[in-house]
Amino acid sequence: MNFHEVRFPASLSFGSVGGPERRTEVVTLANGFEERNTPWAHSRRRYDAGLGMRSLDDVETLIAFFEARMGQMHGFRWKDWSDFKSANASGTTQYDDQTIAMGDGVKGVFPLLKTYRSGPHDYARPITKPVSGTVRVGLGRDEMKEGVDYEVDLTTGLITFQHPPERDVEITAGFEFDVPVRFDTDQIQTSVASFQAGSVPNVPIVEVRV
Repeated sequence: MNFHEVRFPASLSFGSVGGPERRTEVVTLANGFEERNTPWAHSRRRYDAGLGMRSLDDVETLIAFFEARMGQMHGFRWKDWSDFKSANASGTTQYDDQTIAMGDGVKGVFPLLKTYRSGPHDYARPITKPVSGTVRVGLGRDEMKEGVDYEVDLTTGLITFQHPPERDVEITAGFEFDVPVRFDTDQIQTSVASFQAGSVPNVPIVEVRV
């Protein structure tokens, strides 16, 4: 896949708008009842980076980043300021923020996950782009040591243990993460006059599967 392991300038993504989207197919039956189905197991996020532009220097930085990615050609990392860590928005990351699996004594590789809960229902989101230096992992009630007990693949979000966790041992993790995205356009239209008048360019960003 054409993906560059570089983050869109965080100072420019701050102030952008966006969030998750789902695809739901709704069929209304003759009796008025509905049948609903979705072809997507996971949500996808969309953003508009144009609202993060505050100066002409920002626009210049955007254009340089856009050209280096060749428009839609290459994906990149994006910091979603509203959802970028395993802890609550006001909390600090801890090794037991998220339960990602239970040990079985055989398997030694596990993906990072973030679980969203509401009432009795939840959704486990795969995290494929953790941020370097932020990943903490625990087994049971003990925090493990990176480079000794486990390794983190920052390009896939996979945790590899030196030894498979024992059966029924809870595997937990805390982390910050980026969203894998690409530009959802092959052109950036800017105008010095309109920007000075308060009009910002439209810069659509869409999440990609990796």
